[in-house]
Amino acid sequence: MHTDAVHQSQFVLLNDSTTPVLSRMSFHADEPFAVTVAFRTERGRWIEWTFARDLLVVGLLEPTGIGDVRVRPDLSEDEALLTLEIESPDGYAAFELEREDVRSFVDATLDLVPLGSESEHFDVDGLIEEISNV
Repeated sequence: MHTDAVHQSQFVLLNDSTTPVLSRMSFHADEPFAVTVAFRTERGRWIEWTFARDLLVVGLLEPTGIGDVRVRPDLSEDEALLTLEIESPDGYAAFELEREDVRSFVDATLDLVPLGSESEHFDVDGLIEEISNV
């Protein structure tokens, strides 16, 4: 069976809390530059953030990101964890993710769409049509 998407769920720690939060990472080959990370709230809603896949690729090795989303392998005292920082006008959150889970997710996305081949999978005409019909 062939699929053009990768989905992975895991529990993460939010802002040094001891209670884990359910998270979900998604990647779709037809949107090859982006990944989506979603976090489940106490009320059962999902809060989603979509950002550049490159942030996860680079963030596994070194701090990256200068905007609303930053990936920091150096913030956690535990080398098995990776910190994902998200900031908006509504607030700030830092999530600790298992580094191996993120690596597994990134590797699966790279199997679908290798680095450097994203433009071969991206439908520019479809995007233009979508934003033209707004």
